[in-house]
Amino acid sequence: MTTQKALRTTLLTTLFVLVAPTLWATPKYQVLYGFTNGVDGGGLWSSVVFDTKGNLYGTTSGGGVYGYGTVFQLTPGQSGQWTENVIHNFPRDFKDGYEPFGGPAFGPDGNLYGATRYGGTRDLGAVYQVIRGPSGWAETVLYDIGDNPEDEINPSATLAIDETGNLFGTAPNSGAVFEVSPGPTGWTESVLYNFCSKPQCSDGYEPFSGLILDGKGSLYGTTDAGGNYPPACPVSGGCGVVFKVKPNPDGSWKYRVLHRFAAFKTDGVAATGELVLDPAGSLYGATDQGGRYTCWGTMGCGTVYKLTPQPNGHWKETILHNFRQNKNGYNPSAGVVLDPAGNLYGTTGFGGGTCNCGVVYKLAPSPDGSWTYTVLHSFTGDDGASPAANLIFDDQGNLYGTTVLGGPGGAGVVFEITP
Repeated sequence: MTTQKALRTTLLTTLFVLVAPTLWATPKYQVLYGFTNGVDGGGLWSSVVFDTKGNLYGTTSGGGVYGYGTVFQLTPGQSGQWTENVIHNFPRDFKDGYEPFGGPAFGPDGNLYGATRYGGTRDLGAVYQVIRGPSGWAETVLYDIGDNPEDEINPSATLAIDETGNLFGTAPNSGAVFEVSPGPTGWTESVLYNFCSKPQCSDGYEPFSGLILDGKGSLYGTTDAGGNYPPACPVSGGCGVVFKVKPNPDGSWKYRVLHRFAAFKTDGVAATGELVLDPAGSLYGATDQGGRYTCWGTMGCGTVYKLTPQPNGHWKETILHNFRQNKNGYNPSAGVVLDPAGNLYGTTGFGGGTCNCGVVYKLAPSPDGSWTYTVLHSFTGDDGASPAANLIFDDQGNLYGTTVLGGPGGAGVVFEITP
C-alpha cells in the first residue's frame, strides 16, 4: 500500500513559508518489539494505542495462527523489555473478519474496536470488538458488512469513536463515510456520505485514511484522489481533497470540501494519513505526492500543510514543508501529530540511510512564520522500514510508531522515540 501511494476546490490561496535548513537530531530510539510474520503477526499499517496501565495495542495485517492478521498487546517490563501477547487471531472465514489494515481504538466502555478489510459473509469486511474478561480476551463481530447490499465495503483505516460509543469509518472501495451504532436490537450501520463513483468527481475519491472528530461531533478526513484538477494530476483522477462531515439537528449529515489539492508546485497531491486539529481549529496533514520538488521522475515528493478557517467560511492552505528526494525523507504515507508546544511530528516512507527505509521527522514553528525541519531518526532496515501510520504520544511526550517492514524479524516493528 505504501508503494502504491508513493507511485500513485475552488482552489484556495496557497502560501509558501520559508523553511529553515534541515537539522539532524540524536534522540533515543528503541525497538519495543520486532515482528516475524509468524504466530506473532507481521505487517503493521496502523498506529498503536495505549490503555490506562501503559500497555500498547495494535493490529497486524498478516501472520498469526491462521496467517490473516492479529490484534496484539505489548506489555512493558521492569527491565525495559516489552512482551507481546496476541489477543485475537483472525481466521479466513465468513464468521469473522481478516486482514485488518486499520488499528484498534478504545471506546468509552474501555473495550477495543476496529474494522477488517476482508471477511464476513461477502468478504467485504467486518466491524469487531475485543473485550477482556475473567477468562481472557474475546472477540465479537459487531457488524458484518456483507449483511446489507447497500453497505460501504472493505474499510482500511482505524475507526473514530465518539463519547457515546458510535463508530465512524471510511471505505475507499465504495467511497463512503459510515457510522456503526449500538442499539436495543444490536449494531446497525448508516452511510453518512457517498462519494461520487468516478475519480474525476469534485467531491473526492478513495478515502483511504481514517477520520478525526472535533468537540461538536463533526468528522474530518481526506481522499487520495478526486477534486477539480484531473488533467494535471499523476494519480487516477484528481489530486485529492480535505473534507468535513457535519451533523445536522435533524440527524442528517452535511458534507463539505474544505480544500481541493491541485497539481501545481504550490500544492500537494494525494492526502495521506489522519489529520490533526489544533486548539484554534486549524487542520494539519501531509500529502504523499506533489509540492515543489520532483520525485520518481514525474511526481512530487510530498508536503506538510496547514488549513486555517477564515472569517468568510473559507479555509486557507499554507505549505509548511516541501519534501525532497534525499536522506531527509520523502513521500510521507502518514499524517502528522501535534504536541502542546505546536510542534508537528511525522514519518516518511522513503529517504534516510542507504536502505531508503524512511525517517521520523519534526517540524518546529518559529515566531517569524518559518518552520524548522529536523530528522529525529533514520531507519536502517534492521530497526524497521517503511513507516505508514501516524505517530502517537504518551503522557511524557515520547513518540510511538510502527513500520510495515524491517526490524529483527523482518515483518515490522513497534518503536519508541524520546525526542
